[in-house]
Amino acid sequence: MKKRRNRDVERHPLLEKVIEYGYVLVGSAIVAIAFNVFLLPNRIASGGVSGISTITEALFGIEPAFVQWALNIPLFIAGLIFLGAQFGVKTLIGTIFLPFVVFLTKDWEPWTHDPLLGAICGGIGVGLGLGIVFRGKASTGGTDLAAQIIHKYTNLSLGTCVAFIDGLIVLSAAIVFDIERGLYALIGLYVTSKTIDLVQVGIGRSKMALIITNKEFEVRQAIFEKIDRGVTRLNAKGGYTEDDRPVLLCVVDQTEFTKLKQVVKSVDATAFVVVMDASEVLGEGFKRV
Repeated sequence: MKKRRNRDVERHPLLEKVIEYGYVLVGSAIVAIAFNVFLLPNRIASGGVSGISTITEALFGIEPAFVQWALNIPLFIAGLIFLGAQFGVKTLIGTIFLPFVVFLTKDWEPWTHDPLLGAICGGIGVGLGLGIVFRGKASTGGTDLAAQIIHKYTNLSLGTCVAFIDGLIVLSAAIVFDIERGLYALIGLYVTSKTIDLVQVGIGRSKMALIITNKEFEVRQAIFEKIDRGVTRLNAKGGYTEDDRPVLLCVVDQTEFTKLKQVVKSVDATAFVVVMDASEVLGEGFKRV
């Protein structure tokens, strides 16, 4: 049996740290630019400190970057006090650097004056940037820290706390601007969350197959030889017959799935195969852990 090589190269710890800080800086810059060219000019306050700064800019004319600094830094300090020193330097950098880029790009021309396009494209940009920051094992602080503090001292789940804070900001936008802008903010918030998931998990999807067959050894050998993928044998028992019925577990790339079906069928046409999506697979032959 051929052994699939792991193509991922171990990085030096110092290089790993440099890459993580690079993720934080690049991701924060993307969020800031998306805010200035899509969300702010169209009055889309889709949650977070950036949403608050959009509302305060419209009400009082205060520079959004100043509002973001004024909220982010105290929230970071509160996080250290109430949650402990778990955020680190990278989160502090994201907390400070994001408003800095917002300030630097404040005079950029809006890329669209259509609020729907602004909500969608802004949501994608913010989600992309935050996803990159999260890949750097950091965050940009803000209302997420407030949500974690509320979660710690109440019986509310973290998801509920985040939704509650973002919901208040969106509701405030609907009151300050109009209902339509509030609905656009909801669209932006939804697109942001989906984009973050996409960046975190990736576009490529793998398939996980559970194979029940009377020709276990032959199917295993065929998968080893023709697809070069590993197989895990699970012990199971038939619910009706009570007979021992081993189940083969195999994970393949989406491009290999058709070949897997053909291989199993060629060995045992009566095999029972259950297929599921695997959002992210870590380990040899897939992503580096």
